[in-house]
Amino acid sequence: MKFNQFHNPRKNRELLSEITGKHLDIEKVITETEELFQQCRENIPVPQINKTPLSLPFSKKIIERLFRLFAKPFSISEPVQISVDSNGEVYPEWKLKLDDEYENLMSRISREVNIVDYGGVGDGKTDNTTAFKKAIGEGFVKVIVPEGIFITKGIVMPSWTYLAGAGKGKTTIKLHNNAPKGSRLITNANHWRGDHHLFVQGMSLDWNIERLGEVKKTSTWGNHSSCLTYANVTYGWVKDVEGINPGLHCFDISSTQYNYAGDGFRARGGSSYVWLDNLTGYGFGDDGITTHHSDYIFISNSHMCDPSGRAHQKGFSNSNGFEVDDGSRNVLLVNNSTARCFGGIECKAHQNSSAASNVKIIGHISVNDNRSYNFRHIGHHKSTDTESKSAYNITAINLAAIQPVFTELYKDSTPRGLVVSAYKNVVVNHFTLIGDSDYDYQSNPLIAVQYRARNVVLENISIKGFRRAGAVIKVYGGENRADSVSIHNVEVSDSERKVIDIGIAVKDIHIQQEKEIEKASYHL
Repeated sequence: MKFNQFHNPRKNRELLSEITGKHLDIEKVITETEELFQQCRENIPVPQINKTPLSLPFSKKIIERLFRLFAKPFSISEPVQISVDSNGEVYPEWKLKLDDEYENLMSRISREVNIVDYGGVGDGKTDNTTAFKKAIGEGFVKVIVPEGIFITKGIVMPSWTYLAGAGKGKTTIKLHNNAPKGSRLITNANHWRGDHHLFVQGMSLDWNIERLGEVKKTSTWGNHSSCLTYANVTYGWVKDVEGINPGLHCFDISSTQYNYAGDGFRARGGSSYVWLDNLTGYGFGDDGITTHHSDYIFISNSHMCDPSGRAHQKGFSNSNGFEVDDGSRNVLLVNNSTARCFGGIECKAHQNSSAASNVKIIGHISVNDNRSYNFRHIGHHKSTDTESKSAYNITAINLAAIQPVFTELYKDSTPRGLVVSAYKNVVVNHFTLIGDSDYDYQSNPLIAVQYRARNVVLENISIKGFRRAGAVIKVYGGENRADSVSIHNVEVSDSERKVIDIGIAVKDIHIQQEKEIEKASYHL
């Protein structure tokens, strides 16, 4: 399978079982993982080495203080519980609240209209900006968009609006050739005051990147230049939608503005209670699906692949399929997939923002991504950096990393199945890595626990096909060492190399093995 733009992500759950060879009792594994996570939270990790932090330049201090005018203190909330229904479908406990609000939305819609009745023409030529504006009005409406290509300079949705197409590839909404680079194809009406009860379903969103020509950078700033942006939205749904070649992101669930007030702060005006389901996207300049400073986000059965990376300098493109970014909390990702991105799933933050926390991943397929799973808080890695106040709490279950590779997106980045940097309380349970025995991984490790990570548990790890790689798991030592790491049940085949490589001065390491490892040995 190519996992290209035509991949059907609703098959991911079944495909995971075929790829991994594991038919997991997901409810049982979730309970087991939660127990491991609670042990992490109760464990007091080895302290980090803290040298005198390097002082920020005066200009950056001024910028942080300005952002604090629009920020609020960051806190790590209690992780949301997840449930499994009788069909084995996984969902967050708050989805019941969102389901009630869907009923509320449908009861408040007072009219259903067709864009054609307001002058809309899906001929791929006519400007439908005015038609959409008239059809949507002040909201409380379901707008039907039939098959065709509907050109617009942007659609703005007030509260209580439902925009419904005939399906991906049937209904296409496309940006006008004269739309500015910073245009959002679809967004909510009031990013400052906020909007609520918005639903977009059944369509392709073409950002029309061709209109820009061969520009060096395809985006402007902040949460602009994307196919769909929800900024300061409460109760939102996006289902069965395709994002095509956006300058920045296919789908951005965001705050009013991105905020860089420093670690320990997050933006005001974040989104909350948003469900993204069966989304596909490709050609994105930065990330496929991203979240910023938002809470209670559910992303399921979605697939992102083949970014352009053109929002970045060539060769330095941190373009991820799924990115849980600055200040996001309580994000659940279930049965998604990525292909040929820089990162498959990246949980992170910039140096001058709080990290994503309370992130749960249940089922993911990463194919030919450079770093299949990448958890990091940039700028809080070294002994001369300040210790992260916010990089806490990630659990991941039933992951697959298939042939991570070098990439032109980020030329100096080495392939990894998993990287954990700076985060505390990370549990990865049932992780399958499948390589290409002929591919030259240049003796790089497959899993790296590094840069002051603490309380990391790796459980039930299966590896095959990485004949020309380095250690399966490397726990980096030295001044910036990781510590307080537990590794249980590593199964390796097709290998003649180290399984576990422990760096200098790592003090707290626990290894437990129930099965004999053939053709490999621990190196401690």
